[in-house]
Amino acid sequence: FLWYLLDAAFLTLHFLLWISADQGLFHVLVLTWGSSGIGEAVARELARCGARVVLATRNAVRGEEAAWRIRRDTGNPEVLFMPLDLSSLRSVHAFAAAFLQQEPNLHLLINNAGEQHSTDGFSLPFQVNHLGHFLLTQLLLQRLQSSAPSRVLIVASSAHQAGRLCMAKLGQPPPGPFAAFQDYCNSKLANVLHARQLAARLQGTGVTAYAVHPGFVHTQLFRHTPLWLQPLWTPLSRFCFRSAAEGARTVLFCATQDGLQPFSGCYFADCRPLQPCAQGRDDAAARELWERSERLLGLQPSLCTPVE
Repeated sequence: FLWYLLDAAFLTLHFLLWISADQGLFHVLVLTWGSSGIGEAVARELARCGARVVLATRNAVRGEEAAWRIRRDTGNPEVLFMPLDLSSLRSVHAFAAAFLQQEPNLHLLINNAGEQHSTDGFSLPFQVNHLGHFLLTQLLLQRLQSSAPSRVLIVASSAHQAGRLCMAKLGQPPPGPFAAFQDYCNSKLANVLHARQLAARLQGTGVTAYAVHPGFVHTQLFRHTPLWLQPLWTPLSRFCFRSAAEGARTVLFCATQDGLQPFSGCYFADCRPLQPCAQGRDDAAARELWERSERLLGLQPSLCTPVE
């Protein structure tokens, strides 16, 4: 517990130094699914440091309640909710348009996840974890560049190691009896490759990108565990998994730590860069994923290309 308090103090100091290094510019961040769990824990700590925090989440009641709790706990009035449903590409476009009209700066985009349905014909985990965040990042990319130095954090998972992306069937549910689990692993592999390719394309722009594994965390997502498994899974996750505050540590580290620019595109866990699996280091696959994602979303090919 003492180590956690010291760690939190250092993270707070890093963020304050990050703010002061930019000549007093008020730092603005967008955090998807910040109404509970890791997202709310991250938002609370960054709000405590004085950032303007936009909680982008689907449920308006939960989003407003979370924003109120964070304002109350931190004394920071600059915490607000804006509606964003990652499972609806129309909602992603609407959020981006509203944000760009309202906010002149964006210094930190944290692509978290947590939605539970899809409306655009893609598999649920792949749209929510990858396609929705890919689209959001593209729509906000120019604002991130004009606000540089800025960062994009993509919340990934060690589950990417079991990912197997079939590029010809991207966005379609995989076959087999464990399709839901495989779909999730595939989406997490896409997160790792997205961060890698985003970093390659943004070299020299002042925008950096990182894939972040928060660890195995006990959050409200476990309420979706099948009923027959809950008597075993719920106590196991509560006592063996990390708390939301503990899971937020690596996200906060990548959001605030100085000197991470050389590690742009890397995969982080336990507050340090780790080597992802072989599939997560495949630059050809990362480029193909990027190009196919653009086509699936109807986006024009990006002007920025990777620096070889």
